[in-house]
Amino acid sequence: MHRFKPLFALSVIALLAGCAKDGEIDSSGGITARRNPCPAVGIPAYTGDITVFNPPASREARAIDVVAAITNLRSTCGPNGTDLVTHATFDVVATRTGSSGAREVVLPYFSTVIRGGRAVVAKRLGSVTLRFEDGQIRAAGTGSADSVINASAATLPEEIQKQITKKRKPGDNDAAIDPLALPAVKEAVSRASFELLVGFQLTSDQLQYNATR
Repeated sequence: MHRFKPLFALSVIALLAGCAKDGEIDSSGGITARRNPCPAVGIPAYTGDITVFNPPASREARAIDVVAAITNLRSTCGPNGTDLVTHATFDVVATRTGSSGAREVVLPYFSTVIRGGRAVVAKRLGSVTLRFEDGQIRAAGTGSADSVINASAATLPEEIQKQITKKRKPGDNDAAIDPLALPAVKEAVSRASFELLVGFQLTSDQLQYNATR
């Protein structure tokens, strides 16, 4: 229950970012709108950081052992035959409370592909290993995630594309109508919209801690 609302909220942002009207005016005076079929890449709310306690059941500040966060999420996307392949990388930066002794900490993360803001079509688990050297309280690591989406599934039907990219001049009857607000267009865009989401694989207690602190 804790994940549904953040994922849906992110999907709305991704939909607007991927399909928003750019407002460019071409040589004929028409206003155009463009859409990127590549999945939006992001971090769902409450999953971008993790706090490890010692002992694990404690939630007191003095029991905080390691705090880590996902940052610098970036991605590339391009065609590969009939597919669209996205490769995302990110950094994990962490701080521990004690600096004595060298130590390795392994933190799990997930990557999931969402279609239409709700449907999970793929999920993978990975881990990032952080090494704290003796005397150091900070460490960093990197992780990656990939998605492979059939290009046709991420492509709008031709009639929908025509509605979105139709050139509209000031004074036209439909000049003030956002084509993305039309029900048929919204539904088609939702079906063709994908997201690649990355976050820490949290326990229910860890997720609740992030959501309520």
